[in-house]
Amino acid sequence: MDKSGRMNVLAVETSCDETSAAVVRDDLAVLSNIVLSQDEIHAPFGGVVPELASRQHLKSIVPVVRESLTAAGLPLEAMDYFAVTQGPGLIGSLLVGLCFAKGLAYVHGRPVLGIDHIQAHIESAFLENGGLEFPVLALVVSGGHTSLFVLKKKLVYRLLGKTRDDAAGECLDKIAKFLDLGYPGGPVIQKLAAGGDPGRFAFSLPRMSDRSFDFSFSGLKTAALRTIRAEKISKEGPALADFLASFESAVVRALLSNLRRAAEKVRPKSLILCGGVARNKRLREEFGNLAAADGLAFAIPSPKLCTDNAAMVGALAWAVIKSRKKIPSAMALDAYPRSK
Repeated sequence: MDKSGRMNVLAVETSCDETSAAVVRDDLAVLSNIVLSQDEIHAPFGGVVPELASRQHLKSIVPVVRESLTAAGLPLEAMDYFAVTQGPGLIGSLLVGLCFAKGLAYVHGRPVLGIDHIQAHIESAFLENGGLEFPVLALVVSGGHTSLFVLKKKLVYRLLGKTRDDAAGECLDKIAKFLDLGYPGGPVIQKLAAGGDPGRFAFSLPRMSDRSFDFSFSGLKTAALRTIRAEKISKEGPALADFLASFESAVVRALLSNLRRAAEKVRPKSLILCGGVARNKRLREEFGNLAAADGLAFAIPSPKLCTDNAAMVGALAWAVIKSRKKIPSAMALDAYPRSK
């Protein structure tokens, strides 16, 4: 507890390749949210190298936590709870954050909450839009995850669909890597696609034979690679912007097609778009258009809260604390690499 009598949680996020720490107050004021990216480390490989990621977390976690406390203007002793991403993610990266948080909890005699990474992304939308009505339909789109959840009420998540192969962000990264455009692929493709004609190259959308709400991007990726070879698309070629705009548009249409079908079934009152790929301008705009056309309230976190960050971990921690759910012992927490 700080001098004003407010309670605070120190949150840690190390699920993939961002080392992040945040201090979030009990009224959900984000006092600090420090994120250290590893993009430069992984860029030469065109994707995240798990071993390098976990090693970098080991080097970065202490200075990042210190910077977060300094930015919040609070000492470690003023933290009433610790929270840490428990999964899903890269197991080595997760264990760095989890072991660090457990150590803090043991030394300072405070509870530590294990937080689900995907649920934290969804909570990031509530952090800036607390008035959303339930039920809520949430589309989570990132480099490692593409999922649809329906929430009938706070903290009650039901998975409607998930990717059966590549995630949407992973698909963008792989096409960018193939064309030697740089990493991460999503922001690079968005930049280079600006001004391109999204209708020049046609891409068919994947369809699940069982009519489920699952996603599949491997076929779209294969079709894009086939087009690159057939049309001789290159990073210096005149057709690059049109190709990237067409491919980006196809990814967005695939995402929103499933969202629209799911909305027709579950009849939500609100929509959420979150995750790293939710920074994409085309996706944000078309998502907003879909919600407006159906007369639904919607929320998209600000770009800084779309990428992996500890503020969303702290926000979900407070939701759990206020729900009075039992907090397991720190020793009972273990990392899980895939969704439960």
